[in-house]
Amino acid sequence: MQIFGQNPDRIVEGYSEEFEAGFLELMRRSHRFSRIAATVVYNEYIHDRHHVHMNSTRWATLTEFVKYLGRTGKCKVEETPKGWFITYIDRDSETLFKEKMKNKRIKLDMVDEERQEREIQKQIEIAASSSVSSTNPLSNSEDNTTRELNLEAAAAVGKVGFALGSSYKDNVTSNGSGNNGSSSTRLVFEELDKDNNNNNNNNRKIDKNGSKVSGNSALEELMREEEKVKEKMNRKDYWLCEGIIVKVMSKALADKGYNKQKGVVRKVIDKYVGEIEMLEKKHVLRVDQDELETVIPQIGGLVRIVNGAYRGSNARLLGVDTDKFCAQVKIEKGVYDGRVLNAIDYEDICKLA
Repeated sequence: MQIFGQNPDRIVEGYSEEFEAGFLELMRRSHRFSRIAATVVYNEYIHDRHHVHMNSTRWATLTEFVKYLGRTGKCKVEETPKGWFITYIDRDSETLFKEKMKNKRIKLDMVDEERQEREIQKQIEIAASSSVSSTNPLSNSEDNTTRELNLEAAAAVGKVGFALGSSYKDNVTSNGSGNNGSSSTRLVFEELDKDNNNNNNNNRKIDKNGSKVSGNSALEELMREEEKVKEKMNRKDYWLCEGIIVKVMSKALADKGYNKQKGVVRKVIDKYVGEIEMLEKKHVLRVDQDELETVIPQIGGLVRIVNGAYRGSNARLLGVDTDKFCAQVKIEKGVYDGRVLNAIDYEDICKLA
């Protein structure tokens, strides 16, 4: 008692550290991946006759200790009508290493995807510029061909005109109508020039329109191919991601008041299970994605594209089509900033928290 009286805070702190370490060690060994009632773990802990009594620590009750574990991030805690439930948070070096490697792989995949998207975008720009530049060579070649035909036609007409002039030389000189013959020849040339000019103009119009249509069709075809590639790469059978608001649709949780309630996805476990923090009660649940639904915000709200070609992009909701169960969104930031998707399924977008 004399030692305790000299430094009570240090003694209490030491017992508190021992109690916490023993409690968490029991959680790590026996309930590492389980959500379990705090009273069950405490009863298992006090079965050891060498355990540290709670009345020697700075926590007066088990509830205070459980809240402390939740505040410090050592356990996930949840208050229910049946009492406090806790889930151990594994902070071992091996687990941290695996999580670090997983995040690294995700970043590498994102970098590869962005690089591929830039290459595809570059190909689209090259195709667009080549389709525009190809208009002039085509029209020039057509103009050259037309000019050659016009020269040949003019030469042929000239020969006919001169032949007629020589055959009727005597009549022309005798009648004094030489000027009429030359004027008729000029009329023939003028008519041919008019016809040739009209043909050239028509050919140019056809060439320009034809090249424009073919260029646009090639560009549209390339963009469709890009969409197919992205859709095939990013269409998965899982869609959960952190930071979105989902609706719980679980009949098993209906008796606890969680069915048809909304929550925020705080963590994704093994791609298919989400840790959901409920918006009203602030409880944390683990729910499979099959028992969750996406939430559509009001017009103008932000959404995350959770599946399909543009998976992982943030977008703004522009409108909805209730008959076709699809929405119109505009992607914000990233590689596809400003791109508008006119018909994306409800299940492929979800409201951001």
